[in-house]
Amino acid sequence: MPTNSLHQVLKIQFGLINDTDRYLTAESFGFKVNASAPSLKRKQMWVLEPDQGQSPAVLFRSSHLGRYLSAEEDGRVACEAEQPGRDCRFLVLPQSDGRWVLQSEPHGRFFGGTEDQLSCFATAISPAELWTVHLAIHPQAHLLSVSRRRYAHLCPEEDEITADSNTPWGVDALITLIFQNRQYCLKSCDSRYLRSDGHLVWEPEARACYTLEFKAGKLAFKDCDGRYLAPMGPTGTLRAGRNTRPGKDELFDLEESPPQVVLVAANHRYVSVRQGVNISANQDEELDHETFLMQIDQETKKCTFYSSTGGYWTLVTHGGIQATATQVSANTMFEMEWRGRRVALKASNGRYVCMKKNGQLAAVSDFIWPTSWASESGASPGGASLHSHALPAPQPPLPPGEDEEFILKLINRPILVLRGLDGFVCQRRGSNQLDTNRSVYDVFHLSFSDGAYQIRGRGGGFWHTGSHGSVCSDGQRAEDFLFEFRERGRLAIRARSGKYLRGGASGLLRADADAPAGVALWEY
Repeated sequence: MPTNSLHQVLKIQFGLINDTDRYLTAESFGFKVNASAPSLKRKQMWVLEPDQGQSPAVLFRSSHLGRYLSAEEDGRVACEAEQPGRDCRFLVLPQSDGRWVLQSEPHGRFFGGTEDQLSCFATAISPAELWTVHLAIHPQAHLLSVSRRRYAHLCPEEDEITADSNTPWGVDALITLIFQNRQYCLKSCDSRYLRSDGHLVWEPEARACYTLEFKAGKLAFKDCDGRYLAPMGPTGTLRAGRNTRPGKDELFDLEESPPQVVLVAANHRYVSVRQGVNISANQDEELDHETFLMQIDQETKKCTFYSSTGGYWTLVTHGGIQATATQVSANTMFEMEWRGRRVALKASNGRYVCMKKNGQLAAVSDFIWPTSWASESGASPGGASLHSHALPAPQPPLPPGEDEEFILKLINRPILVLRGLDGFVCQRRGSNQLDTNRSVYDVFHLSFSDGAYQIRGRGGGFWHTGSHGSVCSDGQRAEDFLFEFRERGRLAIRARSGKYLRGGASGLLRADADAPAGVALWEY
């Protein structure tokens, strides 16, 4: 049975880039380390752990091997230790440009080098001992102030980002981290950048770039003057304060940003909890009461819907659906069936959720009109023949399934970053094609129409499918793509051909996968 997990703090994984733009890599063979990789993949990911003692030293654990980086007295380095010992303790010394120097705590020497000539034997800091931190997590998240226990969100009325929200509800709570020139920018949901004086700007200028620092598993953002972002004043406006060392006020957690959705029923009205605990399709606009946080259980692939009033959708007596559950249970889980531009939901009683005449939702329907009947028999949903030679339409036990189908719209990704098994999606330099194996990423813009999404990339061109399943990003006209939320944090994208978009050995995005699995699933 799934557990309640509305707010998941992201485990910070990162890569370390040396002065020649190569990533620190932990190899399986011989547990050797080198700095030869040009991009951030599985072998280049590290986790920072605090030392168990009172020392300020930290441990570097390879995400790939589960073993610890160590440096011996003679300077030899490896990633072999299954349990951290004395030689695994390092001091992180942040430099003025935001890069790190790693110093062996027991031996006092500095770690650096190039290619497979890495050692921890330098007595002075040169460019070879400088490392840039590159986060390996998905860059779209919620930002939580540690001191105030409040979430950051865009405040359009004041034209700023404030940390004063009890819950990260709605699109305004989405923060996107942009990595460029060895630093990070904080991008709001409307594609503006947070400048250190608290203003939002359209370009990533120098004062909108920050270096990352870690302290006790938390993040701090240091501006170009060496001061740190913190929530200021009664509303918690985010801007750089006076402190040149990060305290509790300057620390933040990054939390997972699960999908928030609205649903539209067959009566063209939004599903809502505005008028009480009963889930009803009776509203003409999408606001907080019409927004639901959707989470997918990794084992069952079923989903839950959590409302702004603080309750999960749950099946109650006589098939009713109410937003009253405080815990996840079998009755709060719904199976999703993707039906082109629409989705159907099946409750734990085995019946489909449908809209009753009064707009209330209930899981009382046994039947949905099979989309294959109309295509195979030539019958229309009303039973009339489209061709004189067509077979009579099968008679369903209940009326056709319009009332059991809903439009599901993702609202908290107006801008989108996609990551597959091999890396991020990014437009290939000098080309209209899209790579799927990059350590850097493009931010794409989403629009929505009648159950389908249109994706706009760098330069304003639309994604479109070409010959032989190719996907390009220079379309003059928008092409529809269907999103299917298949796993926790992962979706499948279906092209107009009916095929799914995938990555693969070629490193290019293609629309030729038959099933929404593996390389055809995307973290978003």
